[in-house]
Amino acid sequence: MIRIACLLVMMTAGMVHAQEGARPEPREDARPDARVAARDAAQRLDAAARQLDAAKSARDRVKALSETVHAYEDGLEAMRDGLRRATVREQRISNELKAREGEISRLLGVLQSIGAAPAPASLLHPDGPVGTARAGMVLADITPGLNGEAAALRAQLEEVRTLRLLQKSATETLQKGLVGAQEARSALSAAVADRTDLPRRFTTDPVRTAILIASTETLEGFASGLSDITGEQSGAPLPDISHRKGTLPLPVQGQILRRAGEADAAGVKRPGLIVATRPRALVNTPVSATIRYRGPLLDYGNVMILEPQTGLLLVLAGLDVVYGSAGEVLPTGAPVGLMAGEDALSGDILQETAAGIGIGSGNRRSETLYIEIRQDNTPVDPELWFKTDKDD
Repeated sequence: MIRIACLLVMMTAGMVHAQEGARPEPREDARPDARVAARDAAQRLDAAARQLDAAKSARDRVKALSETVHAYEDGLEAMRDGLRRATVREQRISNELKAREGEISRLLGVLQSIGAAPAPASLLHPDGPVGTARAGMVLADITPGLNGEAAALRAQLEEVRTLRLLQKSATETLQKGLVGAQEARSALSAAVADRTDLPRRFTTDPVRTAILIASTETLEGFASGLSDITGEQSGAPLPDISHRKGTLPLPVQGQILRRAGEADAAGVKRPGLIVATRPRALVNTPVSATIRYRGPLLDYGNVMILEPQTGLLLVLAGLDVVYGSAGEVLPTGAPVGLMAGEDALSGDILQETAAGIGIGSGNRRSETLYIEIRQDNTPVDPELWFKTDKDD
């Protein structure tokens, strides 16, 4: 896994360095430098590998593998970003060279004629010594400029060659990274299945849960009925996390598509957030919480309902895979599931970057996670709790 991370780092750093080497380009977005992002992902992978080696329980393995998956996600994102930047830069240089074909041809012609002329002939002038002196002065003035133009042209041609070589070798590197991410997800699923050391607050009544699901027509109705189907609770009271308002990280890496109360294409308004994510993205609990329900519900796909504090429910809907069982108490950052979809093939990613697709393109984030927060059975704006870019 670490070897794959190093490949991602070296490839991304090379592409971005080549793209930025000739002249400074304006930032196209506010994202961190791709080299920094790739290096950070590799360092996280290295730390996760050490955690994995030191893990003595399934719970420790789950934590280390969760970090491994996230590091792969970040590394592949940096790789995509570096590829896109390199492709844009290569296209810009190629278009510039094409637009200057006539000027470049004249420059090459002048340089070739100067280089081909015999030394004595190049220094003599038909008007005699004075003309020769004047011609020498003119030649002395223009030679540095010609040399500068030639050097700039050589640098641009070398940059294009380097970028094309890096893009060509990116296919194998991307494929290794995608395989590594998939292997990490599979290992994570196995570790979650082996985990038996989590504390429990209650046990579920499967019959009453089935009855509630069958009789429920809305997410609101199901969430309201949850308190009636849980058995006797044990353990310490749930802590108050009101001081965490506005600071919780989103449970998945993605981009907010729709905020609370915003109508979708069909005119439907929901009280929660809709976040666009990549296929197979890992979803984590942003705070320690008890699993109140996990499983399919209505048309939401798989749903995970967490209780961070008494009377507060975090609803995550639209997952493909869900981890854990009702009644378990999860620590902060614990994985709760995976999004649906299939990882893009390396060839698809290269086509995507060749087309100049932007960072926020929906083609790249094809899955959506619905996030709702309910306090005392009443939905509240999730952005009261989560740290987002709403106020940026």
